[in-house]
Amino acid sequence: MAKGYSQAKGIDYLEIFSPVICYESICLMFMLVALKNWYITGLDVKTAFLYGKLNKEIYMKQPKDFTAQGQGSKVMHLLHALYGLKQTGLQWWKEVEAFMKTMGFH
Repeated sequence: MAKGYSQAKGIDYLEIFSPVICYESICLMFMLVALKNWYITGLDVKTAFLYGKLNKEIYMKQPKDFTAQGQGSKVMHLLHALYGLKQTGLQWWKEVEAFMKTMGFH
């Protein structure tokens, strides 16, 4: 997990996004599934944020207890969002939005 609390607005990120569930939408979706006798499947939400690609170069120190032997001074260049980064939610949302557009939604 990244130490997002150490990020500074305007330097490490410009905007953030916090996805919020709308319980009425979930209930409506389940109601439609039941009424139309549709099949519904689940999504992997445990790792959902890890699919967002970063559009800015971000480097972080190696996590404590996960440093390679003799390489403790090296840093990691992040390519994908990690839990804890301020921009993780926004990057995830941009991935979802791009996918939905390829499916014909607007």
